[in-house]
Amino acid sequence: MAKRRQAADAPVTTAQKLGALLKSARDIMRKDKGLNGDLDRLPLLTWLMFLKFLDDHEQTAETKAVLARKPYTPTIEAPYRWRDWGANDALTGDELLAFVSAEKTILPKVAGSDGVKEGPGLIPYLRKLSGSNDPKRQVVGEVFGGVINRMESGFLLRQIVIKVNDIHFGSSDEIHTLGHLYESMLKEMRDAAGDSGEFYTPRAVVKFMVAALNPRLGEAVLDPACGTGGFLVEAFAHLEQQARKGKAEDIKRLQVGSIFGQEAKPLPYMLCQMNLLLHGLDAPAIDKGNSLEKKITDITDAERVDVILTNPPFGGEEEDAIKNNFPAERQTKETALLFLQLIMRKLKMPPKPGRAAVVVPNGTLFGDGVCGRIKTDLLKNFNLHTIVRLPNGVFAPYTSIPTNILFFDRSGPTTDVWYYELPLPEGRKQYTKTSPLQFEEFAGCLAWWPAREENDRAWKVPAAELLANGCNLDRKNPRAKADMEHLPPEQLVESILAKEARIAALMGEIKELLAEGAK
Repeated sequence: MAKRRQAADAPVTTAQKLGALLKSARDIMRKDKGLNGDLDRLPLLTWLMFLKFLDDHEQTAETKAVLARKPYTPTIEAPYRWRDWGANDALTGDELLAFVSAEKTILPKVAGSDGVKEGPGLIPYLRKLSGSNDPKRQVVGEVFGGVINRMESGFLLRQIVIKVNDIHFGSSDEIHTLGHLYESMLKEMRDAAGDSGEFYTPRAVVKFMVAALNPRLGEAVLDPACGTGGFLVEAFAHLEQQARKGKAEDIKRLQVGSIFGQEAKPLPYMLCQMNLLLHGLDAPAIDKGNSLEKKITDITDAERVDVILTNPPFGGEEEDAIKNNFPAERQTKETALLFLQLIMRKLKMPPKPGRAAVVVPNGTLFGDGVCGRIKTDLLKNFNLHTIVRLPNGVFAPYTSIPTNILFFDRSGPTTDVWYYELPLPEGRKQYTKTSPLQFEEFAGCLAWWPAREENDRAWKVPAAELLANGCNLDRKNPRAKADMEHLPPEQLVESILAKEARIAALMGEIKELLAEGAK
């Protein structure tokens, strides 16, 4: 009994409290007929938390301005601030739904206001902020550009708002904990997304790529297809460890000019903003739109960056207008190849050459034509120093396509390309959703990285040899057993035909033996 009482009296941790709060909010959302799965629930929870987060920060900033006797202009005006409607429990049911979504509605009363006022609802008001000259208001307007409230019950919505109101974004402990919880929710959304699983790159792959590139404080890090911000969050955490506590110069470097991204889809764009805010980046510099929309030859030195970390979409196709932004001899509709060209162009040139880590499908390694010309440029004008070959199932169950990570920089032409083949754990045939790749499995590669020698998993190929063979980068491990997964298509066909011929021969021999036995 004493042990049970002690457990019951144990203090509730921040993680437990916030975890229970978020679970409770999601349980309430499941009761609403307008929401269809986590792909609807997480965005709703995100924009509610975003507004609560923003208002908590605004109140802190406003208090500081008053104490310093300085004027303060809020990003969101009354009565659209969270404190005006989110903390007002009397606003519920149909009135709450109208206030949130209607183009014109009765507005909540705030202290000092007289009479009943009409105006645009919350979401229409927030959308109009995108036309503001104020950068913070523009971000808010862009975030809410694609937001739609799908909840049908204003009473259930009020219950969720009450839960979110209990999150204290003024507490660094709560923000840090919520950041981790939010990442787990993003992973769940990826799992719920099915064919739309482009939201999430496995955390182990992200951590490895950041650790291998090792961005330094003062460098600009870019993800041109940032999704929900996994690479940028990890890069920010990596840079944050380098900032000296109490050093205003380091904090400014970290917060301004370090992290940049761009995302075309409204939902991942909003999720990315929230993800970065929760991890401590005060004003995320994330552009909304397709990174491929700008003519590649118009990219200037000022737009180039030190580090690019990305897993651009592959398997998709772009429209002709996008294709025409690239040189005639390198035009293609294949998204992965267009992004690869963009990344090459966006890296800083010597004397401080930029560097990149990019996830690509196997097809990029053995492709010819336009793909071959892009790889020729990569070998001749960039230093493609490493290709990490990932094992099967890293992105399962959303794609079974084998994937690789290209590491290159702009220090000069390639001399040798190092390959490192990441093995599957002993006894495993592939990864799955329930048994994913772990960061610890990259330990051998990271230990090998600074002092490279050929071994059972690592080998190098001269760039001259690759160029002489049509830039086919799909090279097998010379010390490994035959592996069908990484063979080029023509070798796959030959191998399959040879095996079928052997099987036919064996069947013929068996038939003859059976015939002799029957005599």
